[in-house]
Amino acid sequence: MNNYKLIIQYDGGRYKGWQRLGSGENTIQGKIETVLSELVGREIEIIGCSRTDAGVHALEQIANFKIDKQLSESEIKNYLNRYLPQDISITEVTSVPERFHARYNSKAKTYLYKIWNEEHTNPFMRKYSMHVEKKLDIEKMKKAGRFFIGEHDFTAFSNAKSKKKSMVREIYSIDIAEEEGFIQIRVSGNGFLHNMVRKIVGALIEVGLGRIDAEAVLGILETKERNQVNCLADASGLYLEKVEF
Repeated sequence: MNNYKLIIQYDGGRYKGWQRLGSGENTIQGKIETVLSELVGREIEIIGCSRTDAGVHALEQIANFKIDKQLSESEIKNYLNRYLPQDISITEVTSVPERFHARYNSKAKTYLYKIWNEEHTNPFMRKYSMHVEKKLDIEKMKKAGRFFIGEHDFTAFSNAKSKKKSMVREIYSIDIAEEEGFIQIRVSGNGFLHNMVRKIVGALIEVGLGRIDAEAVLGILETKERNQVNCLADASGLYLEKVEF
């Protein structure tokens, strides 16, 4: 079997997320599989490294698929980019060993979250960031972010759709920076539960607005109760930025 790795970028604004859930679903996976199936002449299933939610974007989503026939990397890339919608782009196609698995082989993922933190709206970024009108306290947010670092049970920062056997994940780093009206939050870890990053960002926003203390984050983690986080950050501001293998 020939195994191919795809590096994919997409604007997730008009899609129901990455994962194909059934026939006719408007998903990133579904769109790519449809075009690949037309190229190969039979039904193809691709494996993505991260199941991004509805409305979430990707700067570097990784996927792989296997086929019997051998095709050139450029042939696959050119065909996909010719027939995929313009809000989905294949930036690279690479032939990889048969054992390569986009989800199981990934070691770390980094998500980027963009907050437009000005009184006025940003018409050019309204679909690609979350607007928070009131000025956020960056130093308090950084302090709260440190409580997430390490291995924790993140039940309180997931939602009911998370059906994983273990809710324990390890966060490697949370970096928060301010630049030209934007607050950019990068969260890196070994894996993420459904809505986990958006709930982490939501808690950081609550801290930045002075609604909860930075130390409250630790207490929320310890409760393992999902109703403790009142702010779910908008999907529009979230990007899968990098995957490491």
